[in-house]
Amino acid sequence: MKTPRRLPGHLRDRPFTVVEAVASGVSKRRLRHRSLQTLGRGIRLQSTTARLPLIVRIRPFLEVNERCAASHATAAEIHGLPTRRKRQGEPEAYHVIRPEGAAQLKRAHVVVHRAKLFDDEVTFRHEVPVTTPARTWLDLAERLTIDELVAVGDACVRFPYPELEGRGEPYCSIDDLRRIVDRHNGKRGIRKARLALGLIRVGSDSPQETQLRLELVRAGLPAPQLNVQILGRDGRPGPKPDIAFVAYRVGVEYEGAHHSEQDQVMRDISRSERYADVRWSEVRISKRHMINDAKAAVAKVRTALIQAGWRPGRKTTAP
Repeated sequence: MKTPRRLPGHLRDRPFTVVEAVASGVSKRRLRHRSLQTLGRGIRLQSTTARLPLIVRIRPFLEVNERCAASHATAAEIHGLPTRRKRQGEPEAYHVIRPEGAAQLKRAHVVVHRAKLFDDEVTFRHEVPVTTPARTWLDLAERLTIDELVAVGDACVRFPYPELEGRGEPYCSIDDLRRIVDRHNGKRGIRKARLALGLIRVGSDSPQETQLRLELVRAGLPAPQLNVQILGRDGRPGPKPDIAFVAYRVGVEYEGAHHSEQDQVMRDISRSERYADVRWSEVRISKRHMINDAKAAVAKVRTALIQAGWRPGRKTTAP
């Protein structure tokens, strides 16, 4: 077989539709060449997609299917919301949603959900239709645990760091989540969503911080505040704890894997010095404290609170 003609540059190294290939001058004979993979009816690929961004990999699957949007775990990954890690060797499947009443759709590599879908529940990322973060959160209630759903909700409503994330506003508000729950009464997972909604808080920067907060309050500790800026006696900014028990001057910091990096170690030392300056106690929690329902983390924080004057049995509020 002859060496195939090179594809146009914009079609190389990414999946594409037969329609756009033909529009770019690619012959039907070239599209049948064995050098191209068939990812489904009307979709071709010249090389692996493993290293391509998800938004690029899923684009052709939405272009060949009208009235579809990326949804569920796929939409969560596109938005940068927390998702469950895929098991090793698990084949990739793209989740898409289409409105109730639309025709059945069966495609390789695609999980199709048909459900009530309003126009304002779909947004566009790089011209690709994706369910909004609020609708994505609601759809994830079908499969996630309540704690996992709280973590996704916390990620939706948290205020981002513009210099790091390129956006200055939360994806949505708690009221937005409440409205979408009220709009879809009776939807699969709605009871779980309502329970999770009551636990979502603004200020948690990671799923680990969310899980730590939930475990602390379940253990009967006072309800904390999140990412509160502490001021020194001279009014200068002090530390900003991940979790703060302001009445007892106790701050809790969750330290992820990056805290072992040299630059971060120096920042952590500086942070500890700021705790001392404002006369607060610092409790540092890592992954090893979170196993076995975070019993070690709870014990460390409980000890710090008791030393600061808190006594078990005092009335606490919701997390």
